[in-house]
Amino acid sequence: MTKVRRFTQLDVFTTQPLLGNPLAVVHDAAGLTDLDMAAFARWTNLSETTFLFHPTEPGADYWVRIFTPGGELPFAGHPTLGSAHAWLLAGGRPTRDGEVVQQCGVGLVRVRYTGARLAFAAPPLRRSGPADDAMRAQVATALRIEPDAIVALEWVDNGPGWLAVMLADADAVLALRPDFSAMHGLKLGIVGPYAAGGDAHFEVRAFVPTLGVPEDPVTGSLNAGLAQWLIGSGRAPARYVARQGRALGRDGRVHVTQEDGDIWIGGDVVAVVQGTVDV
Repeated sequence: MTKVRRFTQLDVFTTQPLLGNPLAVVHDAAGLTDLDMAAFARWTNLSETTFLFHPTEPGADYWVRIFTPGGELPFAGHPTLGSAHAWLLAGGRPTRDGEVVQQCGVGLVRVRYTGARLAFAAPPLRRSGPADDAMRAQVATALRIEPDAIVALEWVDNGPGWLAVMLADADAVLALRPDFSAMHGLKLGIVGPYAAGGDAHFEVRAFVPTLGVPEDPVTGSLNAGLAQWLIGSGRAPARYVARQGRALGRDGRVHVTQEDGDIWIGGDVVAVVQGTVDV
């Protein structure tokens, strides 16, 4: 049986609609099956669609399930910020002032908010450390570059399975024209620095063809993993801005801050569509 449910579509990591990463949110999702949610996510055809439930874990304000057109994710960044914004917009009242606690597949995730900008605490990495030479060769083939063009190759997996690839500079990142068929299940996050003095420190791209999203416009989970690696290795300052989406005609901005040992991944969120869906 279908039910009329509140629906919000937002743009995340931008102050201007249509320049960030869109997210569809279905509120009051109780009663939807896994097949229902997967079908709706395929229908929206966005990089992610989320479904909000009452929490089952103590201390959580809501429980979110995150679907791509290709399947469910335990965690993702722009759905975390967008879902928190949509929950607050719908009248949600967190138990802590200025902070929402989200329940998802990786556990409880804290989300701070000040106006339209929200930030989530980067979850711990499930896998870290440098990748081997065989992986370097596969990545180079998939990106259509020489292996020695890869400055560093590091696992930064916080749930989705990210492998980070550092190139010499932002221009090298923007110039990539990857061979998606050669990725063979890899989820690649590419990062390159900008010259000093600009309004951003890094350019980022995310390639995830196995999830039905060849290139994601702006990716919170990837930027969370990158931040832990880049700051921890001294490649980035404790506060920086990453740009992502330029290769797709977007211009997302990810605001990264390290405070008291925690790394926060922040971005602005704007609601674009508000209404109901009958699912």
